[in-house]
Amino acid sequence: MPGEVVKVLVQAGDAVKSGDVLLILVSMKMETSIEAHGDGVIEEVFVTERSFVEAGTILLSFSQKE
Repeated sequence: MPGEVVKVLVQAGDAVKSGDVLLILVSMKMETSIEAHGDGVIEEVFVTERSFVEAGTILLSFSQKE
């Protein structure tokens, strides 16, 4: 969804667990937390705080632990 990235809570190399909040977006006056869908490591973050993103924008890359 299009919106503004208001908070980036991770950086490349961070280990995350399923359910950890990675980013917070605001769209249409609603705050949305983007969470990890599994345990893994953040490979790269492609956005910064206060940046506006269009629908379909890749926000970060994540490698999932098996």
